[in-house]
Amino acid sequence: MPVPPPILTVTLNPTVDISLEVDRLNDEGKNRARVRSVQGGGGGINVARCIGRLGGSAFALHTYGREVGQRLNRLLDEEGLAHRGIEIGSDTREAVVVAETLAWHSYHLVPPGAELTAIERDRCAEEIIAAAQQGSYLVLTGSVPPGLPEDFCARIVRGIDPSSTRVVLDIAGAQLRAALSENSFAIRLDRREAAGLIGRPVECFEDAQAANDFLLDIGATGNAISTVGALGAVYSNAVFHHRLSAPSPRSPARSDACAGDSLVGAFTFQLAAGADCLHACEYGVAAAAATVMRPGTEVFAPATVDALLPAVRTHRVEREITEHRAVQGLTAAEGP
Repeated sequence: MPVPPPILTVTLNPTVDISLEVDRLNDEGKNRARVRSVQGGGGGINVARCIGRLGGSAFALHTYGREVGQRLNRLLDEEGLAHRGIEIGSDTREAVVVAETLAWHSYHLVPPGAELTAIERDRCAEEIIAAAQQGSYLVLTGSVPPGLPEDFCARIVRGIDPSSTRVVLDIAGAQLRAALSENSFAIRLDRREAAGLIGRPVECFEDAQAANDFLLDIGATGNAISTVGALGAVYSNAVFHHRLSAPSPRSPARSDACAGDSLVGAFTFQLAAGADCLHACEYGVAAAAATVMRPGTEVFAPATVDALLPAVRTHRVEREITEHRAVQGLTAAEGP
């Protein structure tokens, strides 16, 4: 009997990603584009792709619907990605990345996706919770379909036995705020979500530390990661902040479309392989840096990640725990 994969990823709102290249976008006439790639996408699918590229074992659970959904399944089958679709009645969305190759500006155009019916939502929740019990990690990431109840992701986390399955969250907006009332093993915030929690832009490591303090103080997680763009990220646990400086790019940045997914994928891959959270996060920062050098929605080459890892610099800062800040965090968590 085959051993179940240790990592389950979930994509509630997948895409068929079409990556195009032009020399330069013009606002008149036709822009004749070259097709760079067409592949299945969405947060959890991208994370599973990253884990597989590193030699890990992941299984992508995702929705799919109608003609575009059938194309998504075919693309994932042809890629060799282990996956299973949950059928819905509406079309899976398509997204477009357009890259200007003369300046390497990249534009990611993503529609909202189809709304799920109440029956489809319940079936998704039941299948996710059942599948998660078979693995060591559940990665819940990416955008959600419009109209999804705000506590949907919180419901998933609540239904998982933390003694057997660790939950890694990389979600946004109302889904994130509702999930903060549960306890996940790790939560990753991008700059926008971190800024929303602390009420100011995240422009430096200190800002990222404040966002991580918020998550830790309210008991949402024991491992918090906030990214700071090209600077890198901060990984925090109960005792220390770790400022992880990203390596200097060896070539110009081309696209950040999958940088966050690369960090989460590499991070979870290392955890499943037995690494501690700090080393796993350092590896994730190297993977994100390797991915921004790739065009469109392409992710890192493993050799590039390994080459960049020694250049990730870690500075440890002891956390200062104050009762006043903990009370502030609890009050903020009760907000809209």
